Amino acid sequence: MNPKRKQRLLIVLFIVIGVGVAVGLTLFALNQNINLFYSPTQIAAGEAPEGTRIRAGGMVVDGSVQRSTESLAVSFDITDYEKTVRVEYTGILPDLFREGQGIVAQGELDSRGVLQAVEVLAKHDENYMPPEVADALEKAGKMPKPAGQEFNK
Repeated sequence: MNPKRKQRLLIVLFIVIGVGVAVGLTLFALNQNINLFYSPTQIAAGEAPEGTRIRAGGMVVDGSVQRSTESLAVSFDITDYEKTVRVEYTGILPDLFREGQGIVAQGELDSRGVLQAVEVLAKHDENYMPPEVADALEKAGKMPKPAGQEFNK
C-alpha cells in the first residue's frame, strides 16, 4: 500500500473513531440528565423505574405532611385522586408549599415505592399548575376549577 494512502486511511480512521467516541459520550450525558414525569397512578402501577431520577406530581394530601422535629426531613403524600404516593424530602420546602396544592417532586423511587425527593417545586400562583400535574388530574377527572370560576356558568 502506498505510504500516502496509508496516512490518509489512518487519518480517516482516527476521525471516525473520534466522532464515535464523541457521540457515545454525548448520548451517555443526555441519558443521565433525562427525568420523565410520572403520575401517582403510574408509580403505583409500577410503571416508574426504581433507582432512576424521575419527576412526580400531584396534589398534596390534606393531613399527610409530617415534619421531623430534629431535622429538615419532611414526608407527605401526593395524589392524582386515584392513587397516592409517599414522598420523603430533606431540605427547605418552597414558601408556597401547603396541603391541597399541586407540586412536582424530583427524585428516585426506593424499594418501598417511596419517592426520595431531591427537589420539590410548588405552583407559583393560584391559577398555575404544572402541565404534567394538570394532565394527570384531567385524566382522573379531578381537575380543580380555577379561582373565580365557581360562579361562571
